[in-house]
Amino acid sequence: MASKKPENMAFEATIEELDTIVTNLENGDLSLEDALKSFERGISLARAGQLKLSDAEQRVNILLQNDDSAPLSDFNTKSEQ
Repeated sequence: MASKKPENMAFEATIEELDTIVTNLENGDLSLEDALKSFERGISLARAGQLKLSDAEQRVNILLQNDDSAPLSDFNTKSEQ
């Protein structure tokens, strides 16, 4: 079964898979080749998770602005640009 692209996964699923990868790497039972593939996947998951957190933080900051005179604009995530 092919893995989903990290950017298409829910944040919670990204963290869950990343946790599994870390556990497998810490156990030390993987071959070098499998460990490198897992590490690469983990890096992709971590980057996607960080992007999702940054986007969420930006949305929260926009919502919490108290300036009623500020012009409204569409929110565009980095993946949409």
